[in-house]
Amino acid sequence: MKVMSNSCVRLLVPLAAAVLMTAGSGLAASSLGSDDTSFVKNAAKGGMAEVELGRLAMQRGASAEVRDFGGRMVRDHSKANHELQALAASKGVDLPKSKSIGEDVSAAHLKMLKGKAFDDAYIKMMVEDHKQDVADFQKAADGSQDPDVKKFAAKTLPTLQSHLDKIEQIQNEMGSGSK
Repeated sequence: MKVMSNSCVRLLVPLAAAVLMTAGSGLAASSLGSDDTSFVKNAAKGGMAEVELGRLAMQRGASAEVRDFGGRMVRDHSKANHELQALAASKGVDLPKSKSIGEDVSAAHLKMLKGKAFDDAYIKMMVEDHKQDVADFQKAADGSQDPDVKKFAAKTLPTLQSHLDKIEQIQNEMGSGSK
């Protein structure tokens, strides 16, 4: 009987250690509160969408202003996405691998447009998106419970505000859509 007990112990100790390590990683996944986790995940989805739509604007934009703005979206949001990935990894948050369904529908809609119709729709979408982004990042910069999330939001906010200012300027100059 004693031999069997030792065998069981030798099998159970590594199993118990594996269970404890897995439980420990589960705790890391919940290191952010629900509001901060939602902010991080939504920012990731939005950032992915901005990069995709920026590439589309670079390819399909009729005006140089729209193509240039699209390039800026790719550069700035790719940089922010990398920073957000590092933040999420440090907090144990699994980021979504794709955009939301609504963002997919928006991209599909834009892919069907050409010329001024594309520019007008893209500009309108970017104004709306960046107004929401500025509000969301301001809320996180002011009220996040996690200091690293708060710092990321505060650091990214001026870039988002400059995007909003620029796209509203383009909208006004081109007379595109409504404000």
